[in-house]
Amino acid sequence: MGLKMSDADPNLSTIHVPSGPTTLSSSSATDLSSLSLPELITRRDNLEAELKALGAVLDSHGVTMQTTLTTFDGYPRADIDVAQVRVTRARIIRLRNDWKDVMAAVERGLHAWHAANKNVPTQAQTQTPTPTPQESIVTQQASADPPAAPEAPFARVNTVEPGSPANEAGLKVGDLIRRFGGAIWSNHERLRMVGEVVQQSQGRPILVRVQRKLEGQDVRELELRVTPRVGWGGRGSLGCHILPL
Repeated sequence: MGLKMSDADPNLSTIHVPSGPTTLSSSSATDLSSLSLPELITRRDNLEAELKALGAVLDSHGVTMQTTLTTFDGYPRADIDVAQVRVTRARIIRLRNDWKDVMAAVERGLHAWHAANKNVPTQAQTQTPTPTPQESIVTQQASADPPAAPEAPFARVNTVEPGSPANEAGLKVGDLIRRFGGAIWSNHERLRMVGEVVQQSQGRPILVRVQRKLEGQDVRELELRVTPRVGWGGRGSLGCHILPL
């Protein structure tokens, strides 16, 4: 799968990442159960924003999470700030683990919310006395939908090879990708996260959410599952090329 990367902002080369604690330290991860669903979603958004900023720092150095930091004879590279890159990478790893913990807590919170509201009768099904203003406020708060996870499109399918895993999954040219496994608009790091998801999911299906424009102005939301595999008869393990928006 080809991934097109754009040039990093040269001004980002002056950013330095402190070596202090992350947004969500390991000691506070165990306290997630005490947070409400809106608080968990805010925590998740903060982590995603910080991960995006740290990804921009690596971009400014022209490196990824996998780029070697030493020369062929084992000396630190002189063309990059090796110490800064190492600190940034370490924080990204910790924040990704924190993000996974928070997302698991958000998922549990959503399941609990839906379970609690599954059998709540609607106003049309029951006849109840007119509530007081205080009761109305409580009812509105209890019935409000939880905030939805931000899944704006971040990539577009440019090509799909016939007979490829992407083709078999139903991906089409022009599809706008909103989620690719754990990669969304705020953490895909110029599609590097997508590449990591593909590498770690060989032979296993990946959930892909896309927007597809139909004839006219209609837009359809689809959930597809693509299974990366080598040896399907073409290049790469997906057989498609996507570009960042």
